Amino acid sequence: MTTDSSRPQPQYGEYATPEEQRRRSGQQAPPPVAPAPMAPAAVAAAQPTPAAAQAARPAHPVDRLVALALLAYGLWNVITSVAAFLNPSSLMATMMQMLGISGSFSNYSQAKTWGMVAAALLIVGWIATAAWTVRRLRGGKLAWWVPLVGGAVFVTLSSLCMLIPFYSDPAVLAYLNGLAKK
Repeated sequence: MTTDSSRPQPQYGEYATPEEQRRRSGQQAPPPVAPAPMAPAAVAAAQPTPAAAQAARPAHPVDRLVALALLAYGLWNVITSVAAFLNPSSLMATMMQMLGISGSFSNYSQAKTWGMVAAALLIVGWIATAAWTVRRLRGGKLAWWVPLVGGAVFVTLSSLCMLIPFYSDPAVLAYLNGLAKK
């Protein structure tokens, strides 16, 4: 082992911590000092706020299970609805039959356009709802209600998109005019 001659040799305890110096010199450590009492304002500031305590709390496993099950159900609903929205002729014929409207649906071009809008709206809505749900789950917040609200909002909006061509069809308008005259 080589030593650097330009550097002086350390003296006793020069690089030692105060505790090491006391131990090697045979002195006893000083008694521990009790912390000073804190003022009430400082005690309140040191305690976590309810929001911070809730954010630190992990999500309940039932909440996670319900939220993910609702997202899975919503995905199934989106897949089946998109298939129906992209083939509006059978959807509109079924709607007319359910309402007891005689005649056939003829507003196909408008129904096709609005069907694509409704399908895109459902897909984007499900992705946004899933992202928001996952974000809340990762943050430890309750998330079961997010798929319910997202589903209600986007199903309502996509249904309104499909009602536009439905109520613009001549057979439906004739039926509604016949009801109005009665």
